[in-house]
Amino acid sequence: MTLAAIERAQPRIGAFFDMDKTILSVNSATLYMRYRYQRGEMSKRELIMGLGAYLKYKIGVLDIRSWTLDMMVQFSGQSEKQLEEEAIAWVEDAVVETVYPEAERLVEEHLAESHVVAIVSGATGFVVRPIAARLGIEHVLYTRLEVENGLFTGRVIEPICFEEGKIYWLQQFIDEQGIDLAKSYFYSDSITDLALLDLVGHPVATNPDPLLYRTAVKRRWPVRFFDPPSPAARSDS
Repeated sequence: MTLAAIERAQPRIGAFFDMDKTILSVNSATLYMRYRYQRGEMSKRELIMGLGAYLKYKIGVLDIRSWTLDMMVQFSGQSEKQLEEEAIAWVEDAVVETVYPEAERLVEEHLAESHVVAIVSGATGFVVRPIAARLGIEHVLYTRLEVENGLFTGRVIEPICFEEGKIYWLQQFIDEQGIDLAKSYFYSDSITDLALLDLVGHPVATNPDPLLYRTAVKRRWPVRFFDPPSPAARSDS
């Protein structure tokens, strides 16, 4: 057996990051809704409904699967390539500046340790992929949209990457990469990721919501609060 084969056979350590409010100081979905409203692609009523949905999500009363399925219908018939190009420009212009410097340093530390670093997010790849590329992260798991002949159908490839869906996609990734969960890390701000935090040997509550904070304190998990990106850091991004 070659040295490379032996290394592949050895269990690897994973470092998994949620994105919104964990790597980013904002919720990317609400930021994107405001962007579309400013471009005239969303009415004021639709914006208010979208922001209301986010508030429902924060208090745990939103049916995230139904909401995601409904929201993605608006992209039916749009060009995947065009939307991807627009998203890359938007992320560079408005989202990169919201990356927590401490999150970026954490990613760098895990990469330096040769850990398998991945973003695991309920957002679509149009936000997740550019952020991952910016941070030097190779692996991304996200909510996938169905495409036929280069156009969006308006449907989502299920399960969406949220709660049980995150576990579904992550489990496949873990099996493919040969990752030892007992030695791995998961960083998240949300109580909705509790099942994933339970999966790893090193759960870290990162900028946690109140429910996750109480759970982390009770279970004696590490809790980290990041300082928001400063204007100087944003201008350097």
